[in-house]
Amino acid sequence: MIKDGRLPDTSRQHTRRDFLKAGIAGGVLAAVSPVYAAQEKMRKQQAPAPEVGRGELDEATIGDLADAMKSGRYTSRAITERYLSRIEAMDRNGPGLHSVIELYPDALAIADAMDAERREKGPRGPLHGIPVLIKDNIDTADRMSTTAGSLALVGSRPPADAFLVRRLRGAGAVLLGKTNLSEWANIRSNHSTSGWSGRGGLTKNPYALDRNTPGSSSGSGAADSANLGAVAVGTETDGSIVSPSSINGIVGIKPTVGLVSRTGIVPISHSQDTAGPMARTVRDAAILLGVLAEPDPEDAATGDASRSSVPDYTVGLQPDGLRGARIGVVRRYLGYHPGVDAMMNEALDLLKSRGAILVDPADIDTIGKFDDTEFTVLLYELKADMAAYLARLGPGAPVHTLNDIIQYNDRHASEEMPYFGQETFLKADEKGGLSSKEYIDALAANHRLARTEGIDAVMDKFKLDALVAPTDAPAWLTDLVDGDHFLGGSSTAAAVAGYPSITVPAGFVFGLPVGVSFFGRAWSESSLIRLAYAFEQATLHRKPPRFLPTVDLRGRD
Repeated sequence: MIKDGRLPDTSRQHTRRDFLKAGIAGGVLAAVSPVYAAQEKMRKQQAPAPEVGRGELDEATIGDLADAMKSGRYTSRAITERYLSRIEAMDRNGPGLHSVIELYPDALAIADAMDAERREKGPRGPLHGIPVLIKDNIDTADRMSTTAGSLALVGSRPPADAFLVRRLRGAGAVLLGKTNLSEWANIRSNHSTSGWSGRGGLTKNPYALDRNTPGSSSGSGAADSANLGAVAVGTETDGSIVSPSSINGIVGIKPTVGLVSRTGIVPISHSQDTAGPMARTVRDAAILLGVLAEPDPEDAATGDASRSSVPDYTVGLQPDGLRGARIGVVRRYLGYHPGVDAMMNEALDLLKSRGAILVDPADIDTIGKFDDTEFTVLLYELKADMAAYLARLGPGAPVHTLNDIIQYNDRHASEEMPYFGQETFLKADEKGGLSSKEYIDALAANHRLARTEGIDAVMDKFKLDALVAPTDAPAWLTDLVDGDHFLGGSSTAAAVAGYPSITVPAGFVFGLPVGVSFFGRAWSESSLIRLAYAFEQATLHRKPPRFLPTVDLRGRD
């Protein structure tokens, strides 16, 4: 019997972030890095790249799939089967993306149930029968584990679904499986390689397999970009939705903290954590956000009286949505990569051509002033929030505290710490409770500098509807020896403030996707989504990946 999108589970025994254009002239290419100059010499030796892994459902939207089920051309089961086959061909084999950490064994049975319900009663809503991937730090009370990528939690089966999972099941979505991530949402070490976890291994970038897909929602970004599911859910503390979305050429929405419930999600920080949608189009991301956004009695932040709940975030999506919008350009988030700067200048020209009023520059004067206090807050909240989460698992949980996890990693260092350690865990474990003056002062400084004197101040000063900046650099070469090579990004102000942001594809640098982010005040998701949609429709920069072994330096998209 199916109930709320879930089969009865008769095997409930416990076994055992981050900190994070195509066609660029050869002179710029050589100036970026000597590596590029050396690769350019080999360019003519490269054979044309084959078309790899084209699938029957490539680039299908939620609307496309719903229309196909309505017409009878496809069933939910047929769609689910095709995504499962693609995961087998592209994720387990072929390019070997390693973006999906676990498949839901009851996915086809759920799809069958959704097909039967559609025939008998009609669809529940836009997600009825739609396969969705979720990050492996989101609880499911079924036959899947929830591990945050760590071997320490293998076999851990939470006593209840995360609130957002209940929302997905209630909407008729088919859970397809869980995605890999940067282990523990990339908070274990400041020397980490994003996209790697002890349980799932290394997630590869589908545009160039030797490039990184950053964290921590690495698997969700790579899987959705590679068309392994219709849409995906990620989580973010600082950059973990928008960065992998940008680098994987998809749309990502980091909502206002409190719009989407965090109950049943392995935490880092209750003042910054949020789940959010990752999709190939703005409309699909908006549809998914409408399902996820719902007050949760167990998450006090979702009961904020000032929140503006919008049941349908697709309302108002118009191609002319940029006309008359006042948008501030945060120039302090540029300058770290010439290709990104060139892409951003093209994006700004496009915004003006579509009727936006640009205030350039509209800089946030406090950028850089809350980096230390952000880290302090994360350390304190990691220790406290992790203990609270693990307590929910009950006495049979394999670990109960952050210190237990540290000890597990020490005992299993060859599997858990072959490339980097756990120095951030160790620093967090040394902290006291949330009544500490150091913590209270740091949190107050974060909110003052990122909100009152930060985003709110610049938006008030220039009477802005939104701020805009490039989301991130192009994907760097994955380096398990030296860790991540992060050049720059624009996630931190909105992350520390707890305010929303959305990234949308804005072009390519050496064939690697780069996104642009719109961000602004708390609860301004509808406005940001409208702007991002109009930009997307005017540019249509999204192009599916070709699973190249390395960057194609001929500048092809």
